[in-house]
Amino acid sequence: MADRPIVTPAVSSANLADMEARVGRWQERLKSPTELQLPTDYPRPSPLKVVEAVETFELSPAASMSVLQQAMWLQQESGGAGSPFTVLLAAFAVLLHRYTREEDIVVSSSSENLNPLVLRLAVGAEDTFGEVVRMAQRVSEEAAADEVPFAALLAAWQASGAEGAATGVSHVRFFNQTDADAQTLKQTTTSATELTVVVRQRTTASLRQLQPTVELQITYNQVLFAAQRIAHIVAQLEEVLAVAAASLARLQAGEGVLDEHRVGRMRIASALDRDVTPDPTADLHWDEFPGSITEVFVRNALTHPERRFLVESQGTSDDELGGSDSNIAAGERAFTYGQVLQAARVLSRTLQRGGVQPEDVVVVFAFRGAELVVAILGVLMAGATYSVVDPAYPPARQTVYLSVAKPRGLVVLERAGALPEEVRTYAAAELDVVCTVAGLALNDDGVLRGSGLAEDPAADSDVTSVGSDLVAVGPESIGTLSFTSGSTGVPKGVRGRHYSLTHFAPWMASEFGLGADDRFTMLSGIAHDPIQRDVFTPAFLGAELHIPSAVDIGEPGRLAQWMAAHEATVTHLTPAMGQLLAANADAAISSLRNAFFVGDLLTKRDCQRLQRLARNCRIVNMYGTTETQRAVSFYAIPPPAVDALALASAKDVIPAGRGMRDVQLLVAANAGGALCGVGEVGEIFVRSGGLAAGYLRLPDATAAKFVGNWLARGTDARDRLYRTGDLGRFRTDGAVECIGRIDDQVKIRGFRIELGEIDHLLAQHPRLRANATLVRRDMHEEQTLVAYVVPSEAEQRRTDDPARQDLIAALRTHLRAKLPAYAVPAVFVPLPRLPLTPNGKVDRAALPFPDTPAFRAAAPAAPAERPELAAMSATQRALALVWLELLPLPADVPLSLDADFFDLGGHSVLATRMVFRVRKALAVDAPLGIVFRCPTLRAMAAALDRQQGLLPTEPAAEPSEAAEEAADEDATPAYAADLDALLPQLPRLGAAYVAYPPALVERDATPTFLLTGATGFLGAFVLDTLLRRHPRASVICLTRAADAAAATARVRAAAEANLVWRDEWAPRVRGIPGDLAQPRLGLSPDDWRFCAENVDAIVHNGALVHWVYPYAKLRAANVLGTVEALRLSADTRVKPLVFVSSTSALDTDHYVQLGAAAPIRESDDLSGSRRGLMTGYGQSKWVAENLLAHARRDGFPVTIVRPGYVLGHSTSGATNADDFIWRLAKGCVQLGLSPVMANAVNICPVDYVARVVVEAVSLPRALDHLVYHVFNHDHFRFQDLFDCLRRYGYPVLDAEYMRWRAHLMESTLADRDSALYPLLHYVLDDLPTSTKSPALDDAHTRDLLRESGVQCPPIVSLVGLYIAYLVKAGFLPRPPPAQPGKPHEPLPELDVEVCTLVSRTSNN
Repeated sequence: MADRPIVTPAVSSANLADMEARVGRWQERLKSPTELQLPTDYPRPSPLKVVEAVETFELSPAASMSVLQQAMWLQQESGGAGSPFTVLLAAFAVLLHRYTREEDIVVSSSSENLNPLVLRLAVGAEDTFGEVVRMAQRVSEEAAADEVPFAALLAAWQASGAEGAATGVSHVRFFNQTDADAQTLKQTTTSATELTVVVRQRTTASLRQLQPTVELQITYNQVLFAAQRIAHIVAQLEEVLAVAAASLARLQAGEGVLDEHRVGRMRIASALDRDVTPDPTADLHWDEFPGSITEVFVRNALTHPERRFLVESQGTSDDELGGSDSNIAAGERAFTYGQVLQAARVLSRTLQRGGVQPEDVVVVFAFRGAELVVAILGVLMAGATYSVVDPAYPPARQTVYLSVAKPRGLVVLERAGALPEEVRTYAAAELDVVCTVAGLALNDDGVLRGSGLAEDPAADSDVTSVGSDLVAVGPESIGTLSFTSGSTGVPKGVRGRHYSLTHFAPWMASEFGLGADDRFTMLSGIAHDPIQRDVFTPAFLGAELHIPSAVDIGEPGRLAQWMAAHEATVTHLTPAMGQLLAANADAAISSLRNAFFVGDLLTKRDCQRLQRLARNCRIVNMYGTTETQRAVSFYAIPPPAVDALALASAKDVIPAGRGMRDVQLLVAANAGGALCGVGEVGEIFVRSGGLAAGYLRLPDATAAKFVGNWLARGTDARDRLYRTGDLGRFRTDGAVECIGRIDDQVKIRGFRIELGEIDHLLAQHPRLRANATLVRRDMHEEQTLVAYVVPSEAEQRRTDDPARQDLIAALRTHLRAKLPAYAVPAVFVPLPRLPLTPNGKVDRAALPFPDTPAFRAAAPAAPAERPELAAMSATQRALALVWLELLPLPADVPLSLDADFFDLGGHSVLATRMVFRVRKALAVDAPLGIVFRCPTLRAMAAALDRQQGLLPTEPAAEPSEAAEEAADEDATPAYAADLDALLPQLPRLGAAYVAYPPALVERDATPTFLLTGATGFLGAFVLDTLLRRHPRASVICLTRAADAAAATARVRAAAEANLVWRDEWAPRVRGIPGDLAQPRLGLSPDDWRFCAENVDAIVHNGALVHWVYPYAKLRAANVLGTVEALRLSADTRVKPLVFVSSTSALDTDHYVQLGAAAPIRESDDLSGSRRGLMTGYGQSKWVAENLLAHARRDGFPVTIVRPGYVLGHSTSGATNADDFIWRLAKGCVQLGLSPVMANAVNICPVDYVARVVVEAVSLPRALDHLVYHVFNHDHFRFQDLFDCLRRYGYPVLDAEYMRWRAHLMESTLADRDSALYPLLHYVLDDLPTSTKSPALDDAHTRDLLRESGVQCPPIVSLVGLYIAYLVKAGFLPRPPPAQPGKPHEPLPELDVEVCTLVSRTSNN
């Protein structure tokens, strides 16, 4: 047999004459490559070491035949081009895509002339294999046509801006043997080379074999991969080729492509994979049930009544000592199984007699103590479903949990404290509670006390049974209600079955040697479902449960001492709690035998720290979710005393492992798809008989997350799978490793990034104790990676690095050795500790935004007084002078060349002004976007020099790393910081919501309203609607004026201009002079007192509306004015206050992206706009809304109406010309062009908005909710607006956005009068992005209007009316007459007098 290489198609030899052009094309081709992160068997060392191994595989005859068939088909399709090598390259690319989910697959190869090539293969999940083959052929031909020597290719890669050029060229390699000699392989081999595949074919003289045999020689780095991994890769490659053959057969038969033949859904799991992965059809012993946990506990208690069950440590504060009759010895108290049983029987009996029925929900307001165990067991013994609420949650959050649970019983532990007033009020008004036990406490003698308890069952004659105190339950009975986060912010209630509370306990005892002699700990969050493990496992085994005090948990180092003193043998931890246990700890815990981790990804470092304290401890990483009820998988790490090197070969993230008995962890690409092969990324599904029943009263959510086992195709309804939303992959041993959440995968600048991977690499660093990585938006609304890091104890004691700059530099170096440059966080935020939720997990929502450096108040220095200018170049100095003219830089703060324009106080409006001044001062056509691309003085000056030919042409210089860090750390904008400063200044009410004044709700009443903003556009219509809605009402209108007469005249003039004034209103409308920007609203003492005593309700509609004013200029009127309105509402008597806000408070990418999935609910908070609001107006509304929301929680009867764009009256057409919509329309008419924009925009007629405002102040039930969205479901688009212009005859042509933008800039620079000039910065930056707005849910508003029958009309039917009004007012020109053959619709005729266009601004 002779070896003969597969021949690739010939290409022309390199032409040295056009070398420069080819290198240029390579530079473009190699820009921003993706660095593939292949699944490995071992951790990646730093620096990476290489220990090569070579394996040779012979493809099966079927696979070889598939290769030849595909190659022949490709040759027929392309007229001669195509080869077996291309087919194998395509199959390999499919595998790489499935391993990484990357669509940009970068592979090194070589040309026929032995020159290395870099192939960038675009592989998508929806592609067919034939499409991938054709793409691979095209990319190969293009690369070969531009072949250059390796040195030139390397130079091109470096010039493209990619870091680590050599490593990128040779990361993964795929060669045809005939195109790769020893020199080619050598020069492309580096320390980063992970995998090299060389293809060759072997022929035979045998007449029994027609086609040649294809061989793969695979060289791999043994430091990363095991030989078994390579075998799996080859076996999966054959599976890809088998699918390719089936797909080609259908194509040749004229049949369509099957979904399972597409790249993202083809089955690649091989027989080798199936040998190690679970069988999804296996029996899971659904019917095995050892009895309910209450039955087992009662049996243990009756058998061993004197055995100690609970040992509770006592804190030192009075509220932790229990009752006054406590007799605490040695700082702890203990209770036997018999005592706990008797106490649980008392509670069970009380609940049953109170009317609690089986599976009724009983909510326990908990405290970490013995009473919590009694409460849980007592509720379960009554046959009810227990649910725990942690009183550490804010009252508003507690009421949310109650609203989900709808309990029939409440049990309040004495040490949980009294229920907040808000919670008590909610429970009384909204819940159907039949039994409440308050002040539940367990005396030291085991006697239970509390309000309304039944008699002690100890008086019963039969002490060998519990009789009716124990309600029988079955495996399907619902015993627990736990909460998990919901996508809308409202938690979902997970209904847990009794099956899971005991089914796995016998296996756990056998597998890990657990028994009655063990001492367990209660360390899980009291309202978190892992508390079930803490309580039920020892109760099942008859073991002890030890309960620490808050001091034991909270003081650094104390928890380890407590565990050692109590000789704990078993503990359940979250990784965050494990870090807390190990922090500052030096006490050895020699008694600890098993530590079970669940709740988050566990790192090798976490394990090492714990085993340093507990050398006899086996660590068991377990995987589970609230919906799986219990941890359902395990991966054990033996104790150092048994195997000191067990962690040495472990990867940085400990695997989730395999399913426990009767549990399977399955990985599938999607629901309904095939099981993944080893190494392939997919979603983790849990198959178990112990899954929760589903979500409480959420059938759709239950159906979406709990799916039938499509892999078994059986009929057993119990055979279900839970979709975890976690990404994972099978290892070669069949264990599953988690690689993050589906929603933790982010793309930044086109690169896919796993936040979990960054966290786990940071976790390796010895100078860190804890860390968390998030994506934040920087000042330019760009996604930025931010790493929050907690230095180690030794690091925190250092005094020579107070700013942690040395630490941050070390972390950057550490990550750059392991991650591509784009995955290294731009900002590092050192913290003393990470915030934790009450459940012990990292509270990512509570992580602070990076601080904004604040300049001290000082007068700017004159340019001549700044010595730093002398050392600058001419361009830098000229540019600095422009900056100093625009930016208020204090005299004692030097202007650095690496200073960032936005850090110094610049914003988009100043950026526009700055660019125009640069054009004038330097006589250079500076592009508007230069300030965003080059925000530092040095980078901007260099870009301008290059533009003028003063520097060689090259890619724009990037800001220095120091400047980038400074910019990214400036993550807390001024408006958000101002909110924090203003909250303590709010007036306090300290009472529950008040009823509406009788004057508002009684028939024929004569209410008095205070209205701000009555001289504005919306205000005039609110006044009109108020007077119509309340025929005997009086309205006091606060407006800026010299005296009351002038104020009244202004109000009347605005109403007349908007065509709503009636002379009979004169006695009912009174103007008073005031100013929203002044203390006490600018009212005189007499007017303030009059309003405080006589006004029944306040409609705060006034605001200063300005397109370019920053927050600081709007703060007094829009924010402080709102605080003053709140003070007035509380003065003398409490008055309802309706605040007219704006959807500008939601104008961030956060809500745009959130709204793309589901409409933004009125109950959603505004945390997503804490950063990213670009307009001062939106910022001011955001701050005002947050202040009012806080006041509402304090008892103020406040409601917020949140409209979007407000256009004209739906009947008269009266509209506001000083509005973005109409300025945009007029600007397009002036240009004769309109941008193609499909963005939807929320526009409502002013009379509809006014009606919502008035109903919110008129109906008492408006206080049922805080926020009312004003939203038009018509889905009106900007394109509809431009189409209407054309429909009515305006000669406006559609234009691509960039063309329209260029024409607008040209027009503006020519000093032509444009309606869009005041908004120039807005429309030139990125209009399609700037005008994106989220979809809104207006359920509250629709419910508010249900009795009125008022609905928001479609805007498209009203545009002609509005245009007619604006034409009559002189704002828009009349459309030209219709031309022959080009008819257009005539505008509606308006029979009204239009005298004045009213400003949108209503700063009255």
